[in-house]
Amino acid sequence: MWCIGALTEEYRQRMYDVLELYARPYRKNEPVICIDEKSKQLVRDSRAPLTMKPGMPAKYDYEYVRAGTCNVFVAVEPKGGRRVLEVTERRTTPEFVGFVRQLLERTYASARKIHLVLDNLNTHFRSCFEEVLGHSAARALLRRVQFHYTPKHASWLNMAEIEIGILERQCLGQRLADRATARREVNAWQRRRNAEGRTIDWTFTRQDADRKLGQHYVS
Repeated sequence: MWCIGALTEEYRQRMYDVLELYARPYRKNEPVICIDEKSKQLVRDSRAPLTMKPGMPAKYDYEYVRAGTCNVFVAVEPKGGRRVLEVTERRTTPEFVGFVRQLLERTYASARKIHLVLDNLNTHFRSCFEEVLGHSAARALLRRVQFHYTPKHASWLNMAEIEIGILERQCLGQRLADRATARREVNAWQRRRNAEGRTIDWTFTRQDADRKLGQHYVS
């Protein structure tokens, strides 16, 4: 199933804004941070697996028991090689605001200005911070923040999706029985990626966008 969005002027301006942001040189005191979330189905083994032995891989029964879901918030600084992840029960507004608050007050407390790249999920807007924290506290928390939103139906412009794809292949693709297990595996993956300083090399430019999408632009 496809969702075909019209490439309107608003779409183009949002796309240009994000691509211009990605093209800037790296500035440690003005980080660009891409944020997104991933839902994960938790499952338990219905039968005890057979452990690995010399010359024989571990074996798991194809049946499993559903054990609910959890949410994983992902924030990645593509050029800085840093990511922060948090496993939560849900992805509601209070959880999202708490996650961003931790980023601003702990991880990036010394940054002069912070650029947040987000999609258009209803929990991602400034009004959500005011709803949870109140106007005064939200204004104080976000005083260093500039929001950048991808166009609707164009979350591919958010580099957090690239990081989530890697997370899925290297970590979340396995069976995770509960939130504690998910948190342990995600934290270990995060520490390894950060220790290796893994960055994301984004090469798609505004000129590329005009060349490939220009014929579909709507005036």
